[in-house]
Amino acid sequence: MPKHYRPAGKKKEGNAAKYITRTKAVNYLQIKVHRKKVKKAIAKKNRDLADRLLNRPPTYKLDKLVLERYPTFVDALRDLDDCLTLVHLFAALPAVDGERVEVNRIHNCRRLSHEWQAYISRTHSLRKTFISVKGIYYQAEVQGQKITWLTPHALQQVLTDDVDFNVMLSFLEFYETLLGFVNFKLYHSINVNYPPILDPRLEALAAELYALCRYISTGSGRVTGNSESGGAIKEKEDENKKESSKADESELRLAQLQHQLPANEPGTLMHLVEESTAVDTDDDETKECKSLFKNLKFYLSREVPRESLLFIIPAFGGTVSWEGEGAPFNEVDEDITHQIVDRPTQSHVFLSRAYVQPQWVFDCVNARIILPTEGYLVGRVPPPHLSPFVDNDTEGYIPEYAETIKRLQAAARNEILPLPGDEDLDNSLVAAMMDRTESNEAAEKKMKLEMLEKQYHDELKMEIDGITFSNLSNKKADKSLDTMDKDDSKSDHEDDEKKQAEKDSADISTALMSRKQRGLYKAIEIGKERKRDKVELLKKRKKNSESSASAKRR
Repeated sequence: MPKHYRPAGKKKEGNAAKYITRTKAVNYLQIKVHRKKVKKAIAKKNRDLADRLLNRPPTYKLDKLVLERYPTFVDALRDLDDCLTLVHLFAALPAVDGERVEVNRIHNCRRLSHEWQAYISRTHSLRKTFISVKGIYYQAEVQGQKITWLTPHALQQVLTDDVDFNVMLSFLEFYETLLGFVNFKLYHSINVNYPPILDPRLEALAAELYALCRYISTGSGRVTGNSESGGAIKEKEDENKKESSKADESELRLAQLQHQLPANEPGTLMHLVEESTAVDTDDDETKECKSLFKNLKFYLSREVPRESLLFIIPAFGGTVSWEGEGAPFNEVDEDITHQIVDRPTQSHVFLSRAYVQPQWVFDCVNARIILPTEGYLVGRVPPPHLSPFVDNDTEGYIPEYAETIKRLQAAARNEILPLPGDEDLDNSLVAAMMDRTESNEAAEKKMKLEMLEKQYHDELKMEIDGITFSNLSNKKADKSLDTMDKDDSKSDHEDDEKKQAEKDSADISTALMSRKQRGLYKAIEIGKERKRDKVELLKKRKKNSESSASAKRR
């Protein structure tokens, strides 16, 4: 009898009972039934019915799928990495009619991404950021969950034929619904109505993120939310039902918002953030991020990545403006402390501010201190941009600039770091290192003097005993040669014994392992060897770069 023989008439059990064919699944879900009705009406020459069917296609919602897949809100946050990456990717695509992606989908992705960034910036939840070839990586901490996503660079995107956009659009459809519910729940958690009402003037000037930050900072509306995603779904459905009856109220709130936030008042956003009367329940890390750029005022030139810096700087407590219409303050403002530029030269310079490259902002965020600006000035090659997602201790290699940042962080913890804007940090560190070097040199000099004094007393004693210098030198030479030979042979013997002992212990341990464990052990050893080779390669490159730099200086 075959192993999987099933007698006739017996029901299927387990996974076999759950399996259905594709044709049965299509019939069960009634996919493409609408198209069949349209074709049937056209075949019967019933043009009116065909037009009605085409103008009223069936609609569906993914609310139930979101609730089934994520029973709690924390589950949705844990699975938000791919969602944010895909939404930000489509938000960067060109919104052109006739392309494979609808314009409304791109606008919706742009709106959702800006709403997410505005919440992260307002709650100071951003923790890490890194500029790579693929784009800009961000990591935020929301309700104890670390969320990492990637945004493309602000460049002209081209839709290629190598990508199957139908599959990506299927994922995007679900992710749009998920992110909408997540934003709804997060906005209600900080007592802000959702969807937000933006300043139409700023929205027309493509400053949606800044308009959202202004809206959130007012704390418009007082609402409460549940910790379950199901509650969020029901609340959003109720909001959608009442949307048509709240048109007058929305216009009134928009007028109040514009009255509270005059566009020509400098620094309105950060003033409202500071004057918030909410209870301070932030942890130490959030407080540290919140005060990093406190009392600093930034101005963005037109060539820098504006949207990224508008997201990062307010998230760490700074005030920011840009070159163009709708900006809260202009370039001639005397309170500006830092101007972000990315050009080889600057035509006009204000002596009251520092001109730095955009990398300085990202490095300050990752180091959590205000770094010196000398290495990031206009026209200079900036220091290496280190990734905060790499653990240097685990990798076995610590870059030189990482060690410099560690020393600066230690100085900041000891309150040696001067106030932001003061550039005497390097001088203070150099002075401290020079004092330490001088003390070490004094100790070595004292030790040498003591050895010379002891040698003088020994020679004086031998001269009194009648020992000549020639006899003493011959004895010392013979003794030194014998000692050297003995030391060399002893060291070689010890090294051989050590290697043999290590080999024997490894052989004994592998002999007692199973085949699977031996394979795993070999894989671990191969990984360690590759890591050592990588470290040696990095050290070699560092040595070559230092030698080439010294040759250029000569």
